[in-house]
Amino acid sequence: MPIKLSIFEDNEKFLDAISLLIQKIPELELAGSFSNTSKLLDKIGRELPDIVLMDIGISPLNGIEATRLIVKNHPTIKVLIQTVFDEDNKVFAAICAGASGYILKTTESSSLLPYIFQAYEGGAPMSPVIASKTLKLFRDHFPSGEVQEDYKLSKREKEILRLLVDGLSYKMIADRCHISFETVKTYIKRTYEKLHVASMAEAVVKAIRENLI
Repeated sequence: MPIKLSIFEDNEKFLDAISLLIQKIPELELAGSFSNTSKLLDKIGRELPDIVLMDIGISPLNGIEATRLIVKNHPTIKVLIQTVFDEDNKVFAAICAGASGYILKTTESSSLLPYIFQAYEGGAPMSPVIASKTLKLFRDHFPSGEVQEDYKLSKREKEILRLLVDGLSYKMIADRCHISFETVKTYIKRTYEKLHVASMAEAVVKAIRENLI
């Protein structure tokens, strides 16, 4: 089955370019391209995409507000924020809203493809400059401290949580740990339940803030 992708982008030229690219890739299926976020949940609900590519400056809901709404109502959908901005506050807000990745816009729409596939495999793709900035943000906002609670994570669960913090995708974790992709998903689901979180972003923040790894 192809990966279903919805696009929200207010730049018509850029929207057309990405839409055309997606339609040429057999592994991808365009599940709607939209120039605004009005009736957002209706648009998402009609096709239920696997991944949403979201422009941060779109309206009437901006990309961060739209991401928060999508993640709340459809927690299995991955949202990739795309923007020309790399300000600290926007990066941090997008991650806290539940975005699975944060990508700077480039002139070549084809450069998006590796990020899309990485997100689908459970990774947290980011442009290199954003990844570096994100690590600094987490260190500044959530300095390591004493563990607040014993979450009873197993040795394997801690290992996989550490790899999530390092930015590895589910597939990469499976290869690193010599286990199957489905086993990785099972471990991560169990870890989320123990940590009382619902997303990778929440798990990573809690792991760093409470010195769990």
